[in-house]
Amino acid sequence: MKRNATNCDYRGVTRCYWHMAAIVLSVVFLWGGIPLNLSGTSLLQAQELKVGYFDVDASPSIGSPLAYDPCVEVSNPLSCRGVVIVGAGEPIVLVTIDWLGVANDGHEEFRRRLAAAIGSQADRISLHALHQHDAPRCDLGAMRLLEQAGSTKQHYDRMLWQRVLDGAMANVKEAIENAQPFDQVGYGEAEVQDVASNRRLLDANGKVAVTRYTATRDAAVRAMPTGTIDPKLRLISFWKGDKPLAALTYYATHPQSFYRTGKANPDFPGLARNSFAQRVGLPVVHFNGAGGNIGAGKWNDGSVENRAVLAGKVEAGMLKAWEATQRTKVSVNDVEWKSVPVRLQPGAHIQREALEAAVADATVDPVMRLNSAEHLSYLNRYERGGAIDVGRLKLADVQIVHMPGELFVEFQLAAAAMVPGGKVAMAAYGDYGTAYIGTAIGYEQGGYETSNRATCVGPGAEAVLVGAMRELLGANERIIGPLGVPPDPPAVGPTTETPK
Repeated sequence: MKRNATNCDYRGVTRCYWHMAAIVLSVVFLWGGIPLNLSGTSLLQAQELKVGYFDVDASPSIGSPLAYDPCVEVSNPLSCRGVVIVGAGEPIVLVTIDWLGVANDGHEEFRRRLAAAIGSQADRISLHALHQHDAPRCDLGAMRLLEQAGSTKQHYDRMLWQRVLDGAMANVKEAIENAQPFDQVGYGEAEVQDVASNRRLLDANGKVAVTRYTATRDAAVRAMPTGTIDPKLRLISFWKGDKPLAALTYYATHPQSFYRTGKANPDFPGLARNSFAQRVGLPVVHFNGAGGNIGAGKWNDGSVENRAVLAGKVEAGMLKAWEATQRTKVSVNDVEWKSVPVRLQPGAHIQREALEAAVADATVDPVMRLNSAEHLSYLNRYERGGAIDVGRLKLADVQIVHMPGELFVEFQLAAAAMVPGGKVAMAAYGDYGTAYIGTAIGYEQGGYETSNRATCVGPGAEAVLVGAMRELLGANERIIGPLGVPPDPPAVGPTTETPK
């Protein structure tokens, strides 16, 4: 077949151009004393690894809504803080905020705008909440639904959200400008003593008979077994030579000691983080692990003075993990970010007509109206094709899995089991649109966490998320079976305690 002359000439000129350009570049690189990389590695991959830190005040103003009450005082400032890693492709940003949660449109917008501000992609921005209860919440979709229904600003503060986002966008740019080179990653872990306990206590039939909430005044309930937890606190650090630059910590538990005070505060994990950071003289970013069914209830009677006790125990775990830290050399080729978009189908109880009616009805209890708006926000997002990014950051032999929602601890234990003998940390409470995410068997067991009020998804979420974790961690399918299948439990009786 005769080729088109114009196309033939164009291709010939193009080949000639690139051949000449390659010669010129080779000469430039060699004359400049820079070895020309002939392996196909991009210039981005040849860059120096750097880490930067940013911290934005996320405290509400007086009168602004916290998760459950108006703010009457800021007894301890809240923060939105994170690290940015540059040099391994587009910037990677890991962020935590001292809020109850950031959900749906709010979570998407934060990541999208932060990525645009620094020339990255939204799936490389991982935003997580620490889930304190005397703290704000954000769901822009639910906020709009309530505004359209004529609801007052009882649950959300749009101006606060904008201020924190604007601050994060400005500060992350500055963090990149001031980022410091690192050539080692540290990893240490230690058990935290007498803080975490399982909230869901089963009877002899494998059903939830007692929910041991964060503050448990009933001594008999506190005396019941600890149950399934992950006692380990994991600490990851960035180093240049013998100089530490920043640290990330991970521990799975509900972070409440007591709440409904109207006094904004970061509760005991935030206090532990702040004290530890001051002690070691480093920026510290703390992440809540998969603590959806974990709380301090066995060790916490809700007394005011116990907050400091719990904070001290978590800080002690941080210090032990710091002392146990071992360092590994790291280069650009050892740093990898990967994400998998997942679709978590709304539970069968998420019904549009009923939710819309509740949102529109001003006589509905305000808490239930809010709950309906948040569930409807999740449904709206799902139906327009919204997906949730599950991410994994690899730093040499250390891996961090970034997960959505108020996740049961069994997911965290499964991730660790997928890399036998490995160094795997988990940050949960990412996109909070799902609310609680139980194991498949958890939805059969009953209990508050998998009730229609508390979760937006159903038992099918387990298979989707475990599949995503397997893909990210490169795990064999046979390693992990169904999550949360319990051993024979001790029989327990009912409790009169009600959820907060």
